[in-house]
Amino acid sequence: MAVPKKRISKSKKRIRKNTWKRKSIASRLKAISLGKSLSKGTFKSFFYKK
Repeated sequence: MAVPKKRISKSKKRIRKNTWKRKSIASRLKAISLGKSLSKGTFKSFFYKK
């Protein structure tokens, strides 16, 4: 028989949400940085075909 799950507290929910947001912000900054270096031509460790 199915058993209902326990509720997640507000603080735990907030912590998980903030962790997810922090990861997305970090990846966004990394992508912007890579785009800038590609446009300027100052990249060192990234290869692509022209």
